[in-house]
Amino acid sequence: MLQPKKTKFRKQQKGRMKGNSGRGTTIAFGSFAIKSLETAWVTGRQLEAARQAVTRYMKREGNIWIRVFPDKPVTKKPAEVRMGKGKGEPELFVARVKPGRILFEADGVPIDVAKEAMRLAAQKLPVKTKFIVRRDYVETI
Repeated sequence: MLQPKKTKFRKQQKGRMKGNSGRGTTIAFGSFAIKSLETAWVTGRQLEAARQAVTRYMKREGNIWIRVFPDKPVTKKPAEVRMGKGKGEPELFVARVKPGRILFEADGVPIDVAKEAMRLAAQKLPVKTKFIVRRDYVETI
């Protein structure tokens, strides 16, 4: 499961996620990618499940890049605890995802294999996504 080895502060406030992604909006490493169309918190578990789905479908051929990292701690209080008495303990880590953000990239496989692998990954994620292909991609047979 993805999470930071160390953080400067243990707890963070929720914050707001307005607008579109300012960075990470173009394909940088591979030829195929899935791009987020919504705003959401994506947990480390969801990213790992998506990664496993892609890896299994591609039969460990080609390369995969995960372009987001869950670095935001989310706290929760135990069940049936009264209000007050401070903020809860960090429970999990999430990545903030805004529209336009590239989530996964792949390369080294045919386009039909990559498309299906990314579809399987998208099913594991809490955001609507879009499959995109690098602009200068040329399929070699």
